[in-house]
Amino acid sequence: MAAGGRPRVRVPLWDNARFIAVTLVVVGHGIQRQMAESDVALVIYLAIYTFHMPAFAIISGYFSKSAPPGERQMVKVITDILLPYFIMETIWTVVKLLQGTGEVNPTTPSWTLWFLLALGIFRLILPYLALLKWPLLLAIAVSVGVGYFANVDNTLSLSRAFGILPFFVLGWRLREWGLVDRWRFATTSLWWARSVAIALFAALITVLAVYADLWRAIDLRFWLFYDESYSDLGGQWWSGFVRLALIALAVLFSAAFFVLVPRSTTAITKLGQGTMYVYLLHSFVLYPLRESTFLRDHSSVPWIIATIVGCVLLSVVLASKPVRRVFRPLVEPRPTWLFRSPPSHLSGESRIDPTGSRRDGVQRHRPE
Repeated sequence: MAAGGRPRVRVPLWDNARFIAVTLVVVGHGIQRQMAESDVALVIYLAIYTFHMPAFAIISGYFSKSAPPGERQMVKVITDILLPYFIMETIWTVVKLLQGTGEVNPTTPSWTLWFLLALGIFRLILPYLALLKWPLLLAIAVSVGVGYFANVDNTLSLSRAFGILPFFVLGWRLREWGLVDRWRFATTSLWWARSVAIALFAALITVLAVYADLWRAIDLRFWLFYDESYSDLGGQWWSGFVRLALIALAVLFSAAFFVLVPRSTTAITKLGQGTMYVYLLHSFVLYPLRESTFLRDHSSVPWIIATIVGCVLLSVVLASKPVRRVFRPLVEPRPTWLFRSPPSHLSGESRIDPTGSRRDGVQRHRPE
């Protein structure tokens, strides 16, 4: 129930967007090895990475609160972000140590875990940014500026967190501006907006395909990670303008993505409530394939299509209720023993995950 006893109204747009965005994450990771031998895979990969994590950050920002955190919010940072991070990082550390390829260093996140730390950083600094007159401009300046400092690296995910900070702040500002609500309730002129969005993606794919050799030569994919300094990327003093252009493109194509996302309830809507399970667990399934030469050796168009279909099915399975029930202790731990006065909301599945996804039908025990 919302304040005043009114029931909260689910917005299918956000659940649909979450699931599609996280599925694009899985697809991007699935075809990564294939793009070494295939321009088709490279084009798909670059198209996805142009906007998918910025879109995820926008969604997370939209559902974040700028008020100073209370006790409940601080507990959720521990249970929803820090504990899952240390659990998953410990598992990955063991895996890499068994392979003889890793070391014990919990300050450097493995693979997908950087986003959990980024969310924690965003939650920490948003109340301070909200006090400022131009928080979005400052976030853009931080993102562009951090690339000039080689000493800001992947430790605690700082480089990538600061790199995508503008998208998180933009999501928070979108809620204040009410632009999403205008789109949700719009009853006319939808066709032209979606036509423009389709045309934009068609143009993006065309440009990526025509200049595929150039994108390989300049390692464009690494620029889209927002996690390395310009010097490491071989850039010069003007590299900040490149990142600024990439931020603008990410905003443009994130907007086009949201325009194309269905606004009504669909077959994938409920799956949008399990995005963190998909995000954190899919890497364990894909890891054996990525570490072998199988995907690299099977990079023809039929195999790329098969990989994409398999990644979509994997996303569906990992977002299902049975999987969430089995892996809840890892993804959403509820260690009541850890707190001096265990909050009542720590029993069972979380109502809201770190991206702001609210779940239906979650029961809570309330003290009499």
